[in-house]
Amino acid sequence: MLFEIRSFRSCSSARMLAALVFILLCIQPGHGQSCTEGFAYDRRARQCVDVDECRVLPDACRGDMRCVNQNGGYLCLPRTLYNQPFRPETPALPEPAYPDTSGVFSDPSFIPAARSVEPSYPRVRGTAQCVLGYSAAEDGTCNDIDECETNSHHCNPTQVCINTAGGYTCSCSEGYWLIGGQCQDIDECRYGYCQQLCANVPGSYSCSCNPGFILNPDSRTCQDVDECEDEPCSHGCFNTYGSFMCNCDEGFELASDGTSCIDLDECSFSEFLCQHRCVNTPGSFSCICPPGYYVYEDGRSCEDINECDTGNNTCTTAQVCFNFQGGYTCLDALQCRPPYIEVTDNQCMCSAENPACREKPFTILYRHMDLSSGRSVPADIFQMQATTRYPGAFYIFQIKSGNDGREFYMRQTSNVSATLILSRPITGPKEVVLDLEMVTVNNVINFRGSSIIRLTIFVSEHPF
Repeated sequence: MLFEIRSFRSCSSARMLAALVFILLCIQPGHGQSCTEGFAYDRRARQCVDVDECRVLPDACRGDMRCVNQNGGYLCLPRTLYNQPFRPETPALPEPAYPDTSGVFSDPSFIPAARSVEPSYPRVRGTAQCVLGYSAAEDGTCNDIDECETNSHHCNPTQVCINTAGGYTCSCSEGYWLIGGQCQDIDECRYGYCQQLCANVPGSYSCSCNPGFILNPDSRTCQDVDECEDEPCSHGCFNTYGSFMCNCDEGFELASDGTSCIDLDECSFSEFLCQHRCVNTPGSFSCICPPGYYVYEDGRSCEDINECDTGNNTCTTAQVCFNFQGGYTCLDALQCRPPYIEVTDNQCMCSAENPACREKPFTILYRHMDLSSGRSVPADIFQMQATTRYPGAFYIFQIKSGNDGREFYMRQTSNVSATLILSRPITGPKEVVLDLEMVTVNNVINFRGSSIIRLTIFVSEHPF
C-alpha cells in the first residue's frame, strides 16, 4: 500500500485551520479494481463510490471545525459558519482581514458570513453560492474547477495532477512512487517482476530470457525453446531445459562443435579386434582374412577353407589333395625307390631276403600333417608306436633326420610308444620332412631292425 498526500483548497478564515489529509488508496484484490483516493470499491454496485471520511476517520477535524464530506474528499469548516441558516437578503459585510498562519492555505475568494447570517454552506464571492473547488456558472449552477487544467494546483513538478470533484490529487505516474515529496522511479527488478532477466528503465522495466528460452505473452515469464525442431544435430537431438544435446549413431562420435558426428575408427582401439586384419568403414568396421580362409560367423575370426572338400583345387585324378591351414597341396602317387617295393598306398617295404636291404629300414611309412605358424610350445604333435611286439624285444624311438633347427624331439611314453614334441616355435610358410625311426632290439635272438615314419609337416603362414 502507498500513502499519498491529498491536497484541497480550504476556506480562508482567522479561525480556520489547514488540514493535511492522508487518504488510503483502496485496492480490491478480489476484483482487480483500483479506485483513486477518496473512493472505495463497492462489490454490489461494482463501481467506485465516495468514502465518507467524516464518518470513517476519527477526529477528522479538530477544534471548532466541522467535517464536511465531499465527493472524493472532505473539508474542515468553522461550525459558526456552517450551522447558521442562509439569509439571502442580508447584505454582504466588508471583507475581514485573515491572518497568514503557518501551514494554512488562504483563499481570498472565500468570505465568511456574519454571525447574523445563517448560510447552509460556505459562500463565495458573487451571486452564486458554491463550495470550495467549484465556480458559479451563468445559469446559477456550480461547476467543478479543473485545477490541473488551470494550473492552479500545488503538485510537485515530479508529480502528476489528477482532477477530482471539488479538488485535485497529486500522484505519481505508473512506475514511480512518492518518497520525500518527490516521485522516484521504482526498481521493479528488485522485486522479482521478471522470471529470468530484468532491465530497469525510468518508470518501467523490461524482461528478457536466457539463451534457450523465449518470453511468454505475459512479458514476464519464460518458456523453454525446443531447439531440436530446427534439427541442429547431424544425427540425433535431445532437448533439455534451456538447451539441447546431440548424440550420434553407433560407430560415430560427437565432433568438437557439439552438433556434427564423425566416424569412429574402431580398428584403432585394439589390434586384436580382428583375427587377421581390420578395415574401418563409416560407422562400423569389417574383418578380412587372408587367401585360403573365410570370415567366421562371429565376423572376426578366420577359418580355413578346405579346398579338397569344396573341389576348388587343381589336383588331377592321379593325385591326392591334401588340405592344410590356409592352403592345400597335390600329392603324387607313391613311388617306392628300389630296393623298396610298394606295400600299400602310403608304405614301402624292403625285404629282409634282399641283401640290399640289410642296412636299411625295414619299412617306410609316409604321413602328412599341418601345423599353425607360431604355435605355442611345448606341444605334442604326433604319436608313434610299435604294431608288432616280439618277446624279449624293446624299442628305441628317435628323430633320424630333418630336425636341423632342433625344433622337435622325441619323448618315449612307454616301451612300445613315443610322442613327437614341438619344443620351439616354428613359423611358416614352411614344409618340414622328418624321419621318425623306431629301432627294434631283441638280444635273445640277436636281432636289430628299424622302421621309418616319413612325416611331412606343412607349416601355415598364419597362426590360425
